[in-house]
Amino acid sequence: MDEVGTGGSLGLSNSLERSSISWLFKKSSNTTAEPMSGMIISVVSSLSILASVVLSSPARPATGTLPLVIWHGLGDSYANDGMKSIARLAETTNPGTHVHLIRFGATGTEDRDATFFGNVTAQVDEVCQTLASDPVISNAPGINALGFSQGGQFLRAYTQRCNKPPVHNLVTFGSQHNGIASFTACKDSGDWLCWSFNALLRFGTWSSIAQSGLVPAQYFRDPEELENYLKYSNFLADINNERAVKNTKYRENLMKLNKFVMYMFKDDTTVIPKESAFFTEVNATSGEHTKLQDRPMYKEDWLGLKVLDEQSRLEFLTIPGRHMQLSEALLVQSFHRYFGPVEKSVAKYAGTPDFRVQE
Repeated sequence: MDEVGTGGSLGLSNSLERSSISWLFKKSSNTTAEPMSGMIISVVSSLSILASVVLSSPARPATGTLPLVIWHGLGDSYANDGMKSIARLAETTNPGTHVHLIRFGATGTEDRDATFFGNVTAQVDEVCQTLASDPVISNAPGINALGFSQGGQFLRAYTQRCNKPPVHNLVTFGSQHNGIASFTACKDSGDWLCWSFNALLRFGTWSSIAQSGLVPAQYFRDPEELENYLKYSNFLADINNERAVKNTKYRENLMKLNKFVMYMFKDDTTVIPKESAFFTEVNATSGEHTKLQDRPMYKEDWLGLKVLDEQSRLEFLTIPGRHMQLSEALLVQSFHRYFGPVEKSVAKYAGTPDFRVQE
């Protein structure tokens, strides 16, 4: 796995998961942004940086870009200024990109609540229907997908379950692909939503209430509780194809990806274990790490990850910083590398059109 330098950092402070992507562009005399309260990622940005990126980049045809679908993390909202800023950054980096921010409800408050409370399976189904009926996205030959924290495994679920339109490149930052083994405590004593949520979690992770209505409970996975996990998990056990009866559609759809790129934060203490971003299993008692390539899900290829890996279509990238502490430079680099203009060519992967990135 590779380690990627990020330059100036984007600090984050979140009351529960620290995965909010609320972007505040503020002036600073240094290259590192201080963490902001209220689930905020602070972005160190200047017009000169964006201008230099645009001016130094070769002109690219707008018609060559695929729509970009973004699913934010726990505690965030599509309506936050930060998410809108991320959309603008994607559009500036690759002119002509149509950006779709996934949302639930009519307001930002309702969308934020849906990151805590709701049935993930139903939410993924809703996204499948929304994208399939969107006048722009439904007529595109494919889409790119960007998931922040829990939004990463949710976009993977979209890819595996419906994939219409098909995902070209899937990029996830600090996601919990192998679940979480512990719930993060609330950081803000005044965040009643977080404290109420944690109180409900204590009612019982494997209860029907939690597995049908508390979002993080649906990707909870403790290796010491595998029997309960396989029996009661509403979401993760299914999309990871861990039950005895495998869903071949999940494998077929995931193998259609051109690239599946996973970023892990080196100093992440919010996601437990942080290595979940790479599908790594960690024994909490012994501390033993079992990387993806040594697990049955890879050796028996339950999801097609082995095929992707052997064909150099699976990438593991480690970046410095805490959970969701990103740099604008890294984002611009990622947007150029994975979401740049593409051109249609001869089909390469079974059942899907092939796209070639324009250099």
